[in-house]
Amino acid sequence: MSFSQIVGHQQQLEIVRRALNHGRLHHAYLFVGMEGVGKKTIALGLAKAIHCSAAAGDFCGECADCARIQDGNHADVRIIEPLAGKKEISIQQIRELEKELNFRSFSGKKKIAILDPATLMNLSAQNALLKTLEEPPRDSLLILIAANGGALLPTLRSRCLRISFGSLARDLISGFLVSRKGLAAETAEFLAAMSLGSLGAVVSIDTQELLERRREWVRLISGLRAGDYRAATDAAEVLADSKDDSLRFLEWIESWFRDLLVYSVTQNQQAVVNVDMLPQIQQQSATADCERLFSRIAEAKAAVGGIQRNLNRRMVIEDLLLNTVEAS
Repeated sequence: MSFSQIVGHQQQLEIVRRALNHGRLHHAYLFVGMEGVGKKTIALGLAKAIHCSAAAGDFCGECADCARIQDGNHADVRIIEPLAGKKEISIQQIRELEKELNFRSFSGKKKIAILDPATLMNLSAQNALLKTLEEPPRDSLLILIAANGGALLPTLRSRCLRISFGSLARDLISGFLVSRKGLAAETAEFLAAMSLGSLGAVVSIDTQELLERRREWVRLISGLRAGDYRAATDAAEVLADSKDDSLRFLEWIESWFRDLLVYSVTQNQQAVVNVDMLPQIQQQSATADCERLFSRIAEAKAAVGGIQRNLNRRMVIEDLLLNTVEAS
């Protein structure tokens, strides 16, 4: 693999490659954008390009250095994430990183740290990292990865060069799934629509399982009636079974509310994500209230954030569904 094989983000890649080729890399970058669009892939690609022994200004993906970086075993490239069993990146991890960055590199090239997700640094860890960003060790490079930079200290963000990553176009995702994963065009187009621009969200999906889950989700949501709070709490109990399932449901219901909103305003079938459920969307959007749909979308986003912060899953989903039946 090389930079040319990364899906999308040509402008962002050009910024990185130009800085690399001219020896003008910033000491710290903040890669911001939705989950699964390729931020970490590009961060690892930059680290490989710096250390690759077979390519200049690019990476081969096959040499010993590239392989070690991909596996997380390179002496000069660290991936910083919460330790096993922990929910945060701690100040101790950042202090250890600071010491390592001040040592001479084994390769004679840059020492690199990729923090993913950087938003899991607690406040003490962020303040500790700020010292490193203010006085960066020689030949060091830090890459902070975040879905949203708002959870990082403003002083920390200001010392990083920010590169924003948008969602990937449907045709790029479907083309990738057909050419590199061998999926049928129809299946690829369906998954690309469901991805909401996140390649990472679909590359490991079991399509049949997804279809079955969505049918169950639609059945649960369609069964909710105005004022039926018992049905909402019962549905929340089912949907909160596991963290991963809860997050998948919330991502889907956000897309469902979005489809109702978009179709009620534009009547554009091509803009619908849940394309296989167009009849239900057409029926429900006919009586939809746009202002309430905006609120439901915002609540779904907030619910995802709450579960990612390990709030009680059942209560988070229950609040969303209770608001839905109250506003029906």
